[in-house]
Amino acid sequence: MINLKKVKRYSIKSRASKVHQGDFALKPVKGRSFSAFLDSLPNILKAKDLGAVSADIVSARKKNKGVIFMAGAHVIKCGLNPVLIELFRKKIITCVCLNGAGIIHDFEIAYQGKTSEDVAANLKDGKFGMGKETADFLNSAVKEGVKAGFGLGYAVANKLATALLAHKDLSLIYNAYIHKIPVCVFVGIGTDIIHQHPSFDPAATAVGSLRDFHILVENIPSLNQGGVALNFGSAVLLPEVFLKALNLARNLGNKVCDFTSANFDMLYQYRAAQNVVSRPTSSGGKGYYIIGHHEIILPLLAQSVIENI
Repeated sequence: MINLKKVKRYSIKSRASKVHQGDFALKPVKGRSFSAFLDSLPNILKAKDLGAVSADIVSARKKNKGVIFMAGAHVIKCGLNPVLIELFRKKIITCVCLNGAGIIHDFEIAYQGKTSEDVAANLKDGKFGMGKETADFLNSAVKEGVKAGFGLGYAVANKLATALLAHKDLSLIYNAYIHKIPVCVFVGIGTDIIHQHPSFDPAATAVGSLRDFHILVENIPSLNQGGVALNFGSAVLLPEVFLKALNLARNLGNKVCDFTSANFDMLYQYRAAQNVVSRPTSSGGKGYYIIGHHEIILPLLAQSVIENI
C-alpha cells in the first residue's frame, strides 16, 4: 500500500497561478460606455485575445501597415456591410478578399436591399439560384471587366460604380471602390449560383480570379513588421489562397514576418487554424483563433478598434 505520509507538498503562495483577481471581469453596471464595457471584460482567454487583436489592428493603422480582411459570404448575409464600410472610411482595412458568393450577396443587397434565398424550398423544383438579375449583372461584369484587363473584384466594382442601383450605398464592393481598397475575389468553378446560367464565362472568371491572386500577393508584403490578416468565416478557400499568396510573396524575395493573423468562425476549422493562424506566423508573429457568431464578434471588434484609433 502507498504511504500518503510521504507525499511532498508546498504552499500555494509559492506556486505560479495563471488566473489573478486583477484579471477578473467587473460587475455589470447600467449605462456603462462601450469603452468602459471593454475594460470590464476579464483579461483572460478569448476576451484577452480579442483585445490583443484589436490593439494590433490599431497599431497597424498607426504604422501604415496592411490590414487584410478575408471573409466568407456569411459575413455579408449577416448584415455586416455597414460595419466594414465604416472601417473603410476610417482607413483601417487595406485589402478585401471574398469568395464567389460574396459578390453575389453584395450585388443583391445593392440591387434590392435584400438577399439570401430559401435554398431548401427552391431546390425542390430547380429554382435555386436561377434569379436572372444576379447572373446577368455579375456575369456581364466579369466578361466586360476581364476583357478590359481588370481582375474579378475590380470588374464587379467598376460595373457597380456605373450602375443605377437603389441601395448601392450598402455595397461592400462599391464602397471599397470609392475608398480605393482592392477587392480580390477567388472562385471555385461550380460553387456559385451564377455558374448555372448560360451567361457564365468560366475562362474570364478564371483569368480575373488569377489577376486578383496576383493583387493579393502584391498586398501581402504590407503585413511585414506589424500588419494584420483577418479571416472571418472562410473554412477552406481563402485560407488556402492566403497561404499560397504568402508563400509566393516570400518566394519573390519579400520579407513577410512578425505580423498578426486571426481567424474568426462559429466553430473550429482545421484548415483555417493551420493556414491562417499557425503556419504563417511560425517564423515570427502572433496567431489567434476566436470562436463566435460573426454578427456579434465583428461589431465588437470593429467598435473596439474605432474606440482606440
